[in-house]
Amino acid sequence: MRILVLGGTSFVGRAIVTQLLRRGHVVTLFGRGKTGPELFPGVERRIGDRGTGDYESLSTGMWDAVVDVSAYLPRQVTQAMDALGDRVRRRYLFISTGSVYDYSQAPSHLDEDCPRLEPLRSTETIDGQTYGSLKVACEDDVMARYANRATIVRPGIVAGPNDPTDRFTYWVRAAAHGGRVEVPGRLEQPIQVVDADDLAVLVAELLAHDRPGIYNAVGRSVPFEDLIRACAPPDVPLELVEIPEGSAPMIMPGDELDIMFTRSAARAREAGMPQTPLAETAAKVRAWDLERGEPTLAGS
Repeated sequence: MRILVLGGTSFVGRAIVTQLLRRGHVVTLFGRGKTGPELFPGVERRIGDRGTGDYESLSTGMWDAVVDVSAYLPRQVTQAMDALGDRVRRRYLFISTGSVYDYSQAPSHLDEDCPRLEPLRSTETIDGQTYGSLKVACEDDVMARYANRATIVRPGIVAGPNDPTDRFTYWVRAAAHGGRVEVPGRLEQPIQVVDADDLAVLVAELLAHDRPGIYNAVGRSVPFEDLIRACAPPDVPLELVEIPEGSAPMIMPGDELDIMFTRSAARAREAGMPQTPLAETAAKVRAWDLERGEPTLAGS
C-alpha cells in the first residue's frame, strides 16, 4: 500500500513508520522536517507545518491510506482532509487518546462505547483541561468526513525507546539497580502501559485488513507494584516503599481516577495487537536509556 503518515518521526509515529516499512509498504512522511531528519533514508518527505496550516506540499499525490499521528486540534484534521480531497483511496486512521473518555460517567469497566467528553472547538490551548475534548472534536471531524472509511485508535500510556516524556523510563531507571524504590502513591493503583511496537502492529493490521471502528490501544491493567517490579532486571531485589503523594509519573492522586487504567483492549487484541510483557518493554527502554547516556529525565 501507499501510505501517508502525518507526523512519523517522533516516538509513536516513528514506531508506526518502522512497522509499515518492515511490511513493505511505500510510505510518504509529512511534517516540518525538523524532528529526526536522518531517519528513514529513501522515504519520500513532504514538508509542511500543521501549526500554520501549510499543507501545500500535499496538493499532489494519491495514497491508499493516511495515518494521522500529529493532529491535536480539530482545524488540523479538517485542513489536512481538505488538502487531501478525494485522493485517499481507502482509509483515514486517526491516532486519538484515551483522554477522550468522560470518566465521571464511566461504568466500572471501560470499552470503546463508553461516554466521551464534550467536543471542544473554542480554544487552541492544549493542556490537561482541554486535551481530551479537543481530541473528541478531531475524532468527530474524521468520522463525519470518512464515515466507514475512518478508523480511530485511542492509545493509553505508551512506552518504549525514544519516548520524549520519560514517564515509563523514570521507573525503569529507578528499578534498574535494585534496592529501595520510593513510590509517592499507592502500590495497588492500577496502571496500563502499551508497548509502542504493539501499537504500531495494531495500526499496520488495521490498515492491512481495512478495518473501520474504534480501538483502545492499551496494555494489561496491573497494580503499580507489578509495573515497578517488571522494570527491574531479573533477580534484582527491590524494596518498594509508599511515601506521601507527590510528583512522579503515572501516579494518580487518590483513587477517583483509577478507572482510567481499566480500559478494555479486547477489540484491539482481536484485530491483531500483541501484548508484549512489561519486562520486555522495560529491557528495551533500559538499553536505549543507557545508549543515550542517561540524560536528565523530562520534567525533572
